[in-house]
Formats: sequence, structure tokens, C-alpha cells
Amino acid sequence: MAIKSYRPLTPSRRTMTVVDFAEVTEKKPHKKLTFGKRKNAGRASHGKIAVRHQGGGVRRKLRLVDFTQLKKDIVGRVADVAYDPNRSAYIMLISYKDGDKRYLLAPAGIKVGDEIITATTAPIKTGNRLPLSVIPAGIAIYNIELSINRGGQIVRSAGSSATIMAKEGDWVTIKMPSSELRRVHKNCYASIGSVSNSEHNLVVIGKAGRSRMMNRRPTVRGSVMNPVDHPHGGGEGRAPIGLKKGPKTPWGKKAMGVKTRSNKRTNQFIIQRRKKK
Repeated sequence: MAIKSYRPLTPSRRTMTVVDFAEVTEKKPHKKLTFGKRKNAGRASHGKIAVRHQGGGVRRKLRLVDFTQLKKDIVGRVADVAYDPNRSAYIMLISYKDGDKRYLLAPAGIKVGDEIITATTAPIKTGNRLPLSVIPAGIAIYNIELSINRGGQIVRSAGSSATIMAKEGDWVTIKMPSSELRRVHKNCYASIGSVSNSEHNLVVIGKAGRSRMMNRRPTVRGSVMNPVDHPHGGGEGRAPIGLKKGPKTPWGKKAMGVKTRSNKRTNQFIIQRRKKK
């Protein structure tokens, strides 16, 4: 996999890059595992904008990705590696021996024809899914469950992976991609390897039109607005925001350096917070 650049025939092409999609083999999505989704342009049920800077974008279908992988002890073969416009990672079409077909998150290095399995006795091999209790320490894992049989909820974005650090009793300590140390029950499942498309973060959008194709509308800085529109607005020329306690949102809330986590129920599972940059 590599990053592809273009001949600089226009100012936007000069800096634009894309992933070469060399790993992708699927020409068309599997029809039975895709369905349409109506866009709402960031609007809630009352019709008003609830999430700013969304709208437009090319039409795309959702892929039904199986994050639970509850099909245990049945060998599946990788039929295709596919592009999914709804996520940063690639997905793979798995054809099981009983005739069933499902989309799963594709790990880095997976190829068409490889076999995977979800089982407690599965070998430690890329793509296989096992309980955390039987995965050795130091092994890279992804698509990790937080609750038993609920399906993978964390470590699912392109290029990410977590590492098993220690085991004690019914709990396994995992080092997250953010460097956070977290406890997860040993009976939760995880897949071996790291998520595919690791060079996703190196892609340069290059032009505004491409950003609009991705459902992103323009974002205007608060400092160029009027005082009535934003706490940072007003002033002569390129004036600073003029706030001693740091930046604010358009609604007057603190925007940086403020803790937003309110899920105290799961605080007991976090051993060490992520390191500040």
C-alpha cells in the first residue's frame, strides 16, 4: 500500500494525495449486505441543525459489518477485500463453510484466500478472533469487546491496534492506541492484528470540492465573525480572541482544556489516563 500523488496540473492537484487501493479486490459491494441510508445534513427530528458543518456529499450505501462475530468454530475464507466509504479501514467479505457471507473489519496484511476463525482454541494468527484470556501478552489486537457478547466497540479505525499488557484474575489490562491503560473482562473477544489502511492519516484532501464530497461543509473561524455571532468575534484587523481563560464555543462554553467525560460508571476500569501531548 502506498500513497498516490498527481501531476501538478492545477493548484489543487499539486498537493492532493490518495491511497492507491492496491489491497482492494472487490469491484461491486455484496448486494445482500448493503442498504441505503437517508441523509439528514446534521439535522435532528425537529428539522433544525444539531451538528454543524454537515451536508451534501456523494451518495453511498451502508455496509452491514459484523462486529460481534458470534459465528464460532466455523472456518471462513476471505473472498474479497473491500473499500467502505463509511469508515477509514477496509472491510473483507468472508465466505463461511456453511454458505453464509459476512463483512468483517479487515486487518493489515490479510489477503484473498486466507482463512479465519472465531474460537477459543484458534491459533494466534492475523484475523482470528479469540477470548482475551487465551491471547498472549504483547500481541496486537483490534475490534475489542467491552461487554461480553456485545461485539467489538473499540480499536476499529484505520491503522489502530491495542496491546495486552497483563492479566490478573478475571481482568486483562490493555494498552489502548491513545496510551490509556484499561481493564477488560477476560471473556471478552478480540481479533488478532492491527486494522488495515494504516496510511489513511497521510491523505491530503487537496481541494474544497473533495471535502464537500465527503459530506463536510465549510467551517468559519470564530475570530473573523462579529461579536454578536461568536465570543471570539470583533476587534480591528486580526485581533486575538481577548479571553484570559481560553477559547470558547459559539455558545460561550469553554472549548479547550476542559474535561468532558461524564461516564463515571466505567471510571473503575481505567487504570491510567492517556498521556497529554
